[in-house]
Amino acid sequence: MCRLIGRGTGLAWFALGLGEGTSLKLLKSLKLRGWLLVGTAACGVVLAGAVATLGSSARAGAALEERKLPMKFNWVACEPNCRGWVSAVGIITSDTPKDFEDFAQGRQLGGATVVLDSSGGSVNDAISLGRRFRNLGLLTTVGISLQNRGGQSARPAVASEAYCESMCVFLLLAGKKRYVPDAAHVRVHQIWMGDRADDAKAASYSAQDLMIVERDIGRLAKYTFDMGGAGDLLSLALSVPPWEDLHELDASELKLTNLVTTDLVADVLPHVDISAPAMAELSPKTQARFGTEQEQPAKSTKTAEAAVPTGAAQIAASQK
Repeated sequence: MCRLIGRGTGLAWFALGLGEGTSLKLLKSLKLRGWLLVGTAACGVVLAGAVATLGSSARAGAALEERKLPMKFNWVACEPNCRGWVSAVGIITSDTPKDFEDFAQGRQLGGATVVLDSSGGSVNDAISLGRRFRNLGLLTTVGISLQNRGGQSARPAVASEAYCESMCVFLLLAGKKRYVPDAAHVRVHQIWMGDRADDAKAASYSAQDLMIVERDIGRLAKYTFDMGGAGDLLSLALSVPPWEDLHELDASELKLTNLVTTDLVADVLPHVDISAPAMAELSPKTQARFGTEQEQPAKSTKTAEAAVPTGAAQIAASQK
């Protein structure tokens, strides 16, 4: 611990871990003055670390708040060092495909990379958006885009410890090339009636409800194969009911399902730093309940909702 204890000769004295009864005598020697300077520097390092931690916490809170909102698209420019990329953060809603079209207006996005950080959303709208991604030849990865890190001279970077869950996984699949960092979390579960996912076992379902779920599973299956995904992706996702924890795909499953097409980050984000510290782990993520289907707005199916916030380091065991 650093304590300012005196100002005898114009020098600030710092006691480094000394007890209350310790008496310090001012000695006019270079040795003592040297130790005082070392102590001052040590305290400066500690204080700087504290400020950095507070800054990271603030950015983590901002990232968490963004995920609770409908998906937002931003262009992250890093010229002349790299081309730049699209940051896609938030929940996929019925407005998301149109929002992307508005974002794409006037931009040459062909072959660009989309960096995803999302807890999922509407099944049909994710499928529509994913097809648009593929038509543009977009590349996909998972991460948190970091800008304005330490002044205007700092280059944008991507924090690799981020989350892509439920229907976000199928957006990831839309990439012509797809890269998943080792620290990223890619998690799947069943699609369900969005308004009954919180207490799926206790809810009642009509024949119309079952028809809609079956129909959307068919749409999702066709989309998966059209995008080059494997049946194993559907098998893994459809094996996890909404009352169980989401299943996180390991490295072997990412390859088995064809979600990963390259192990080289340079294939999707050349000249971009992805070793930046992650911000997402400081707070749990929440799957919000958004997304309607145009044909059946009251009966839209979307990804199943977890009974507790997702994206935390640990999920509470008390699931319904």
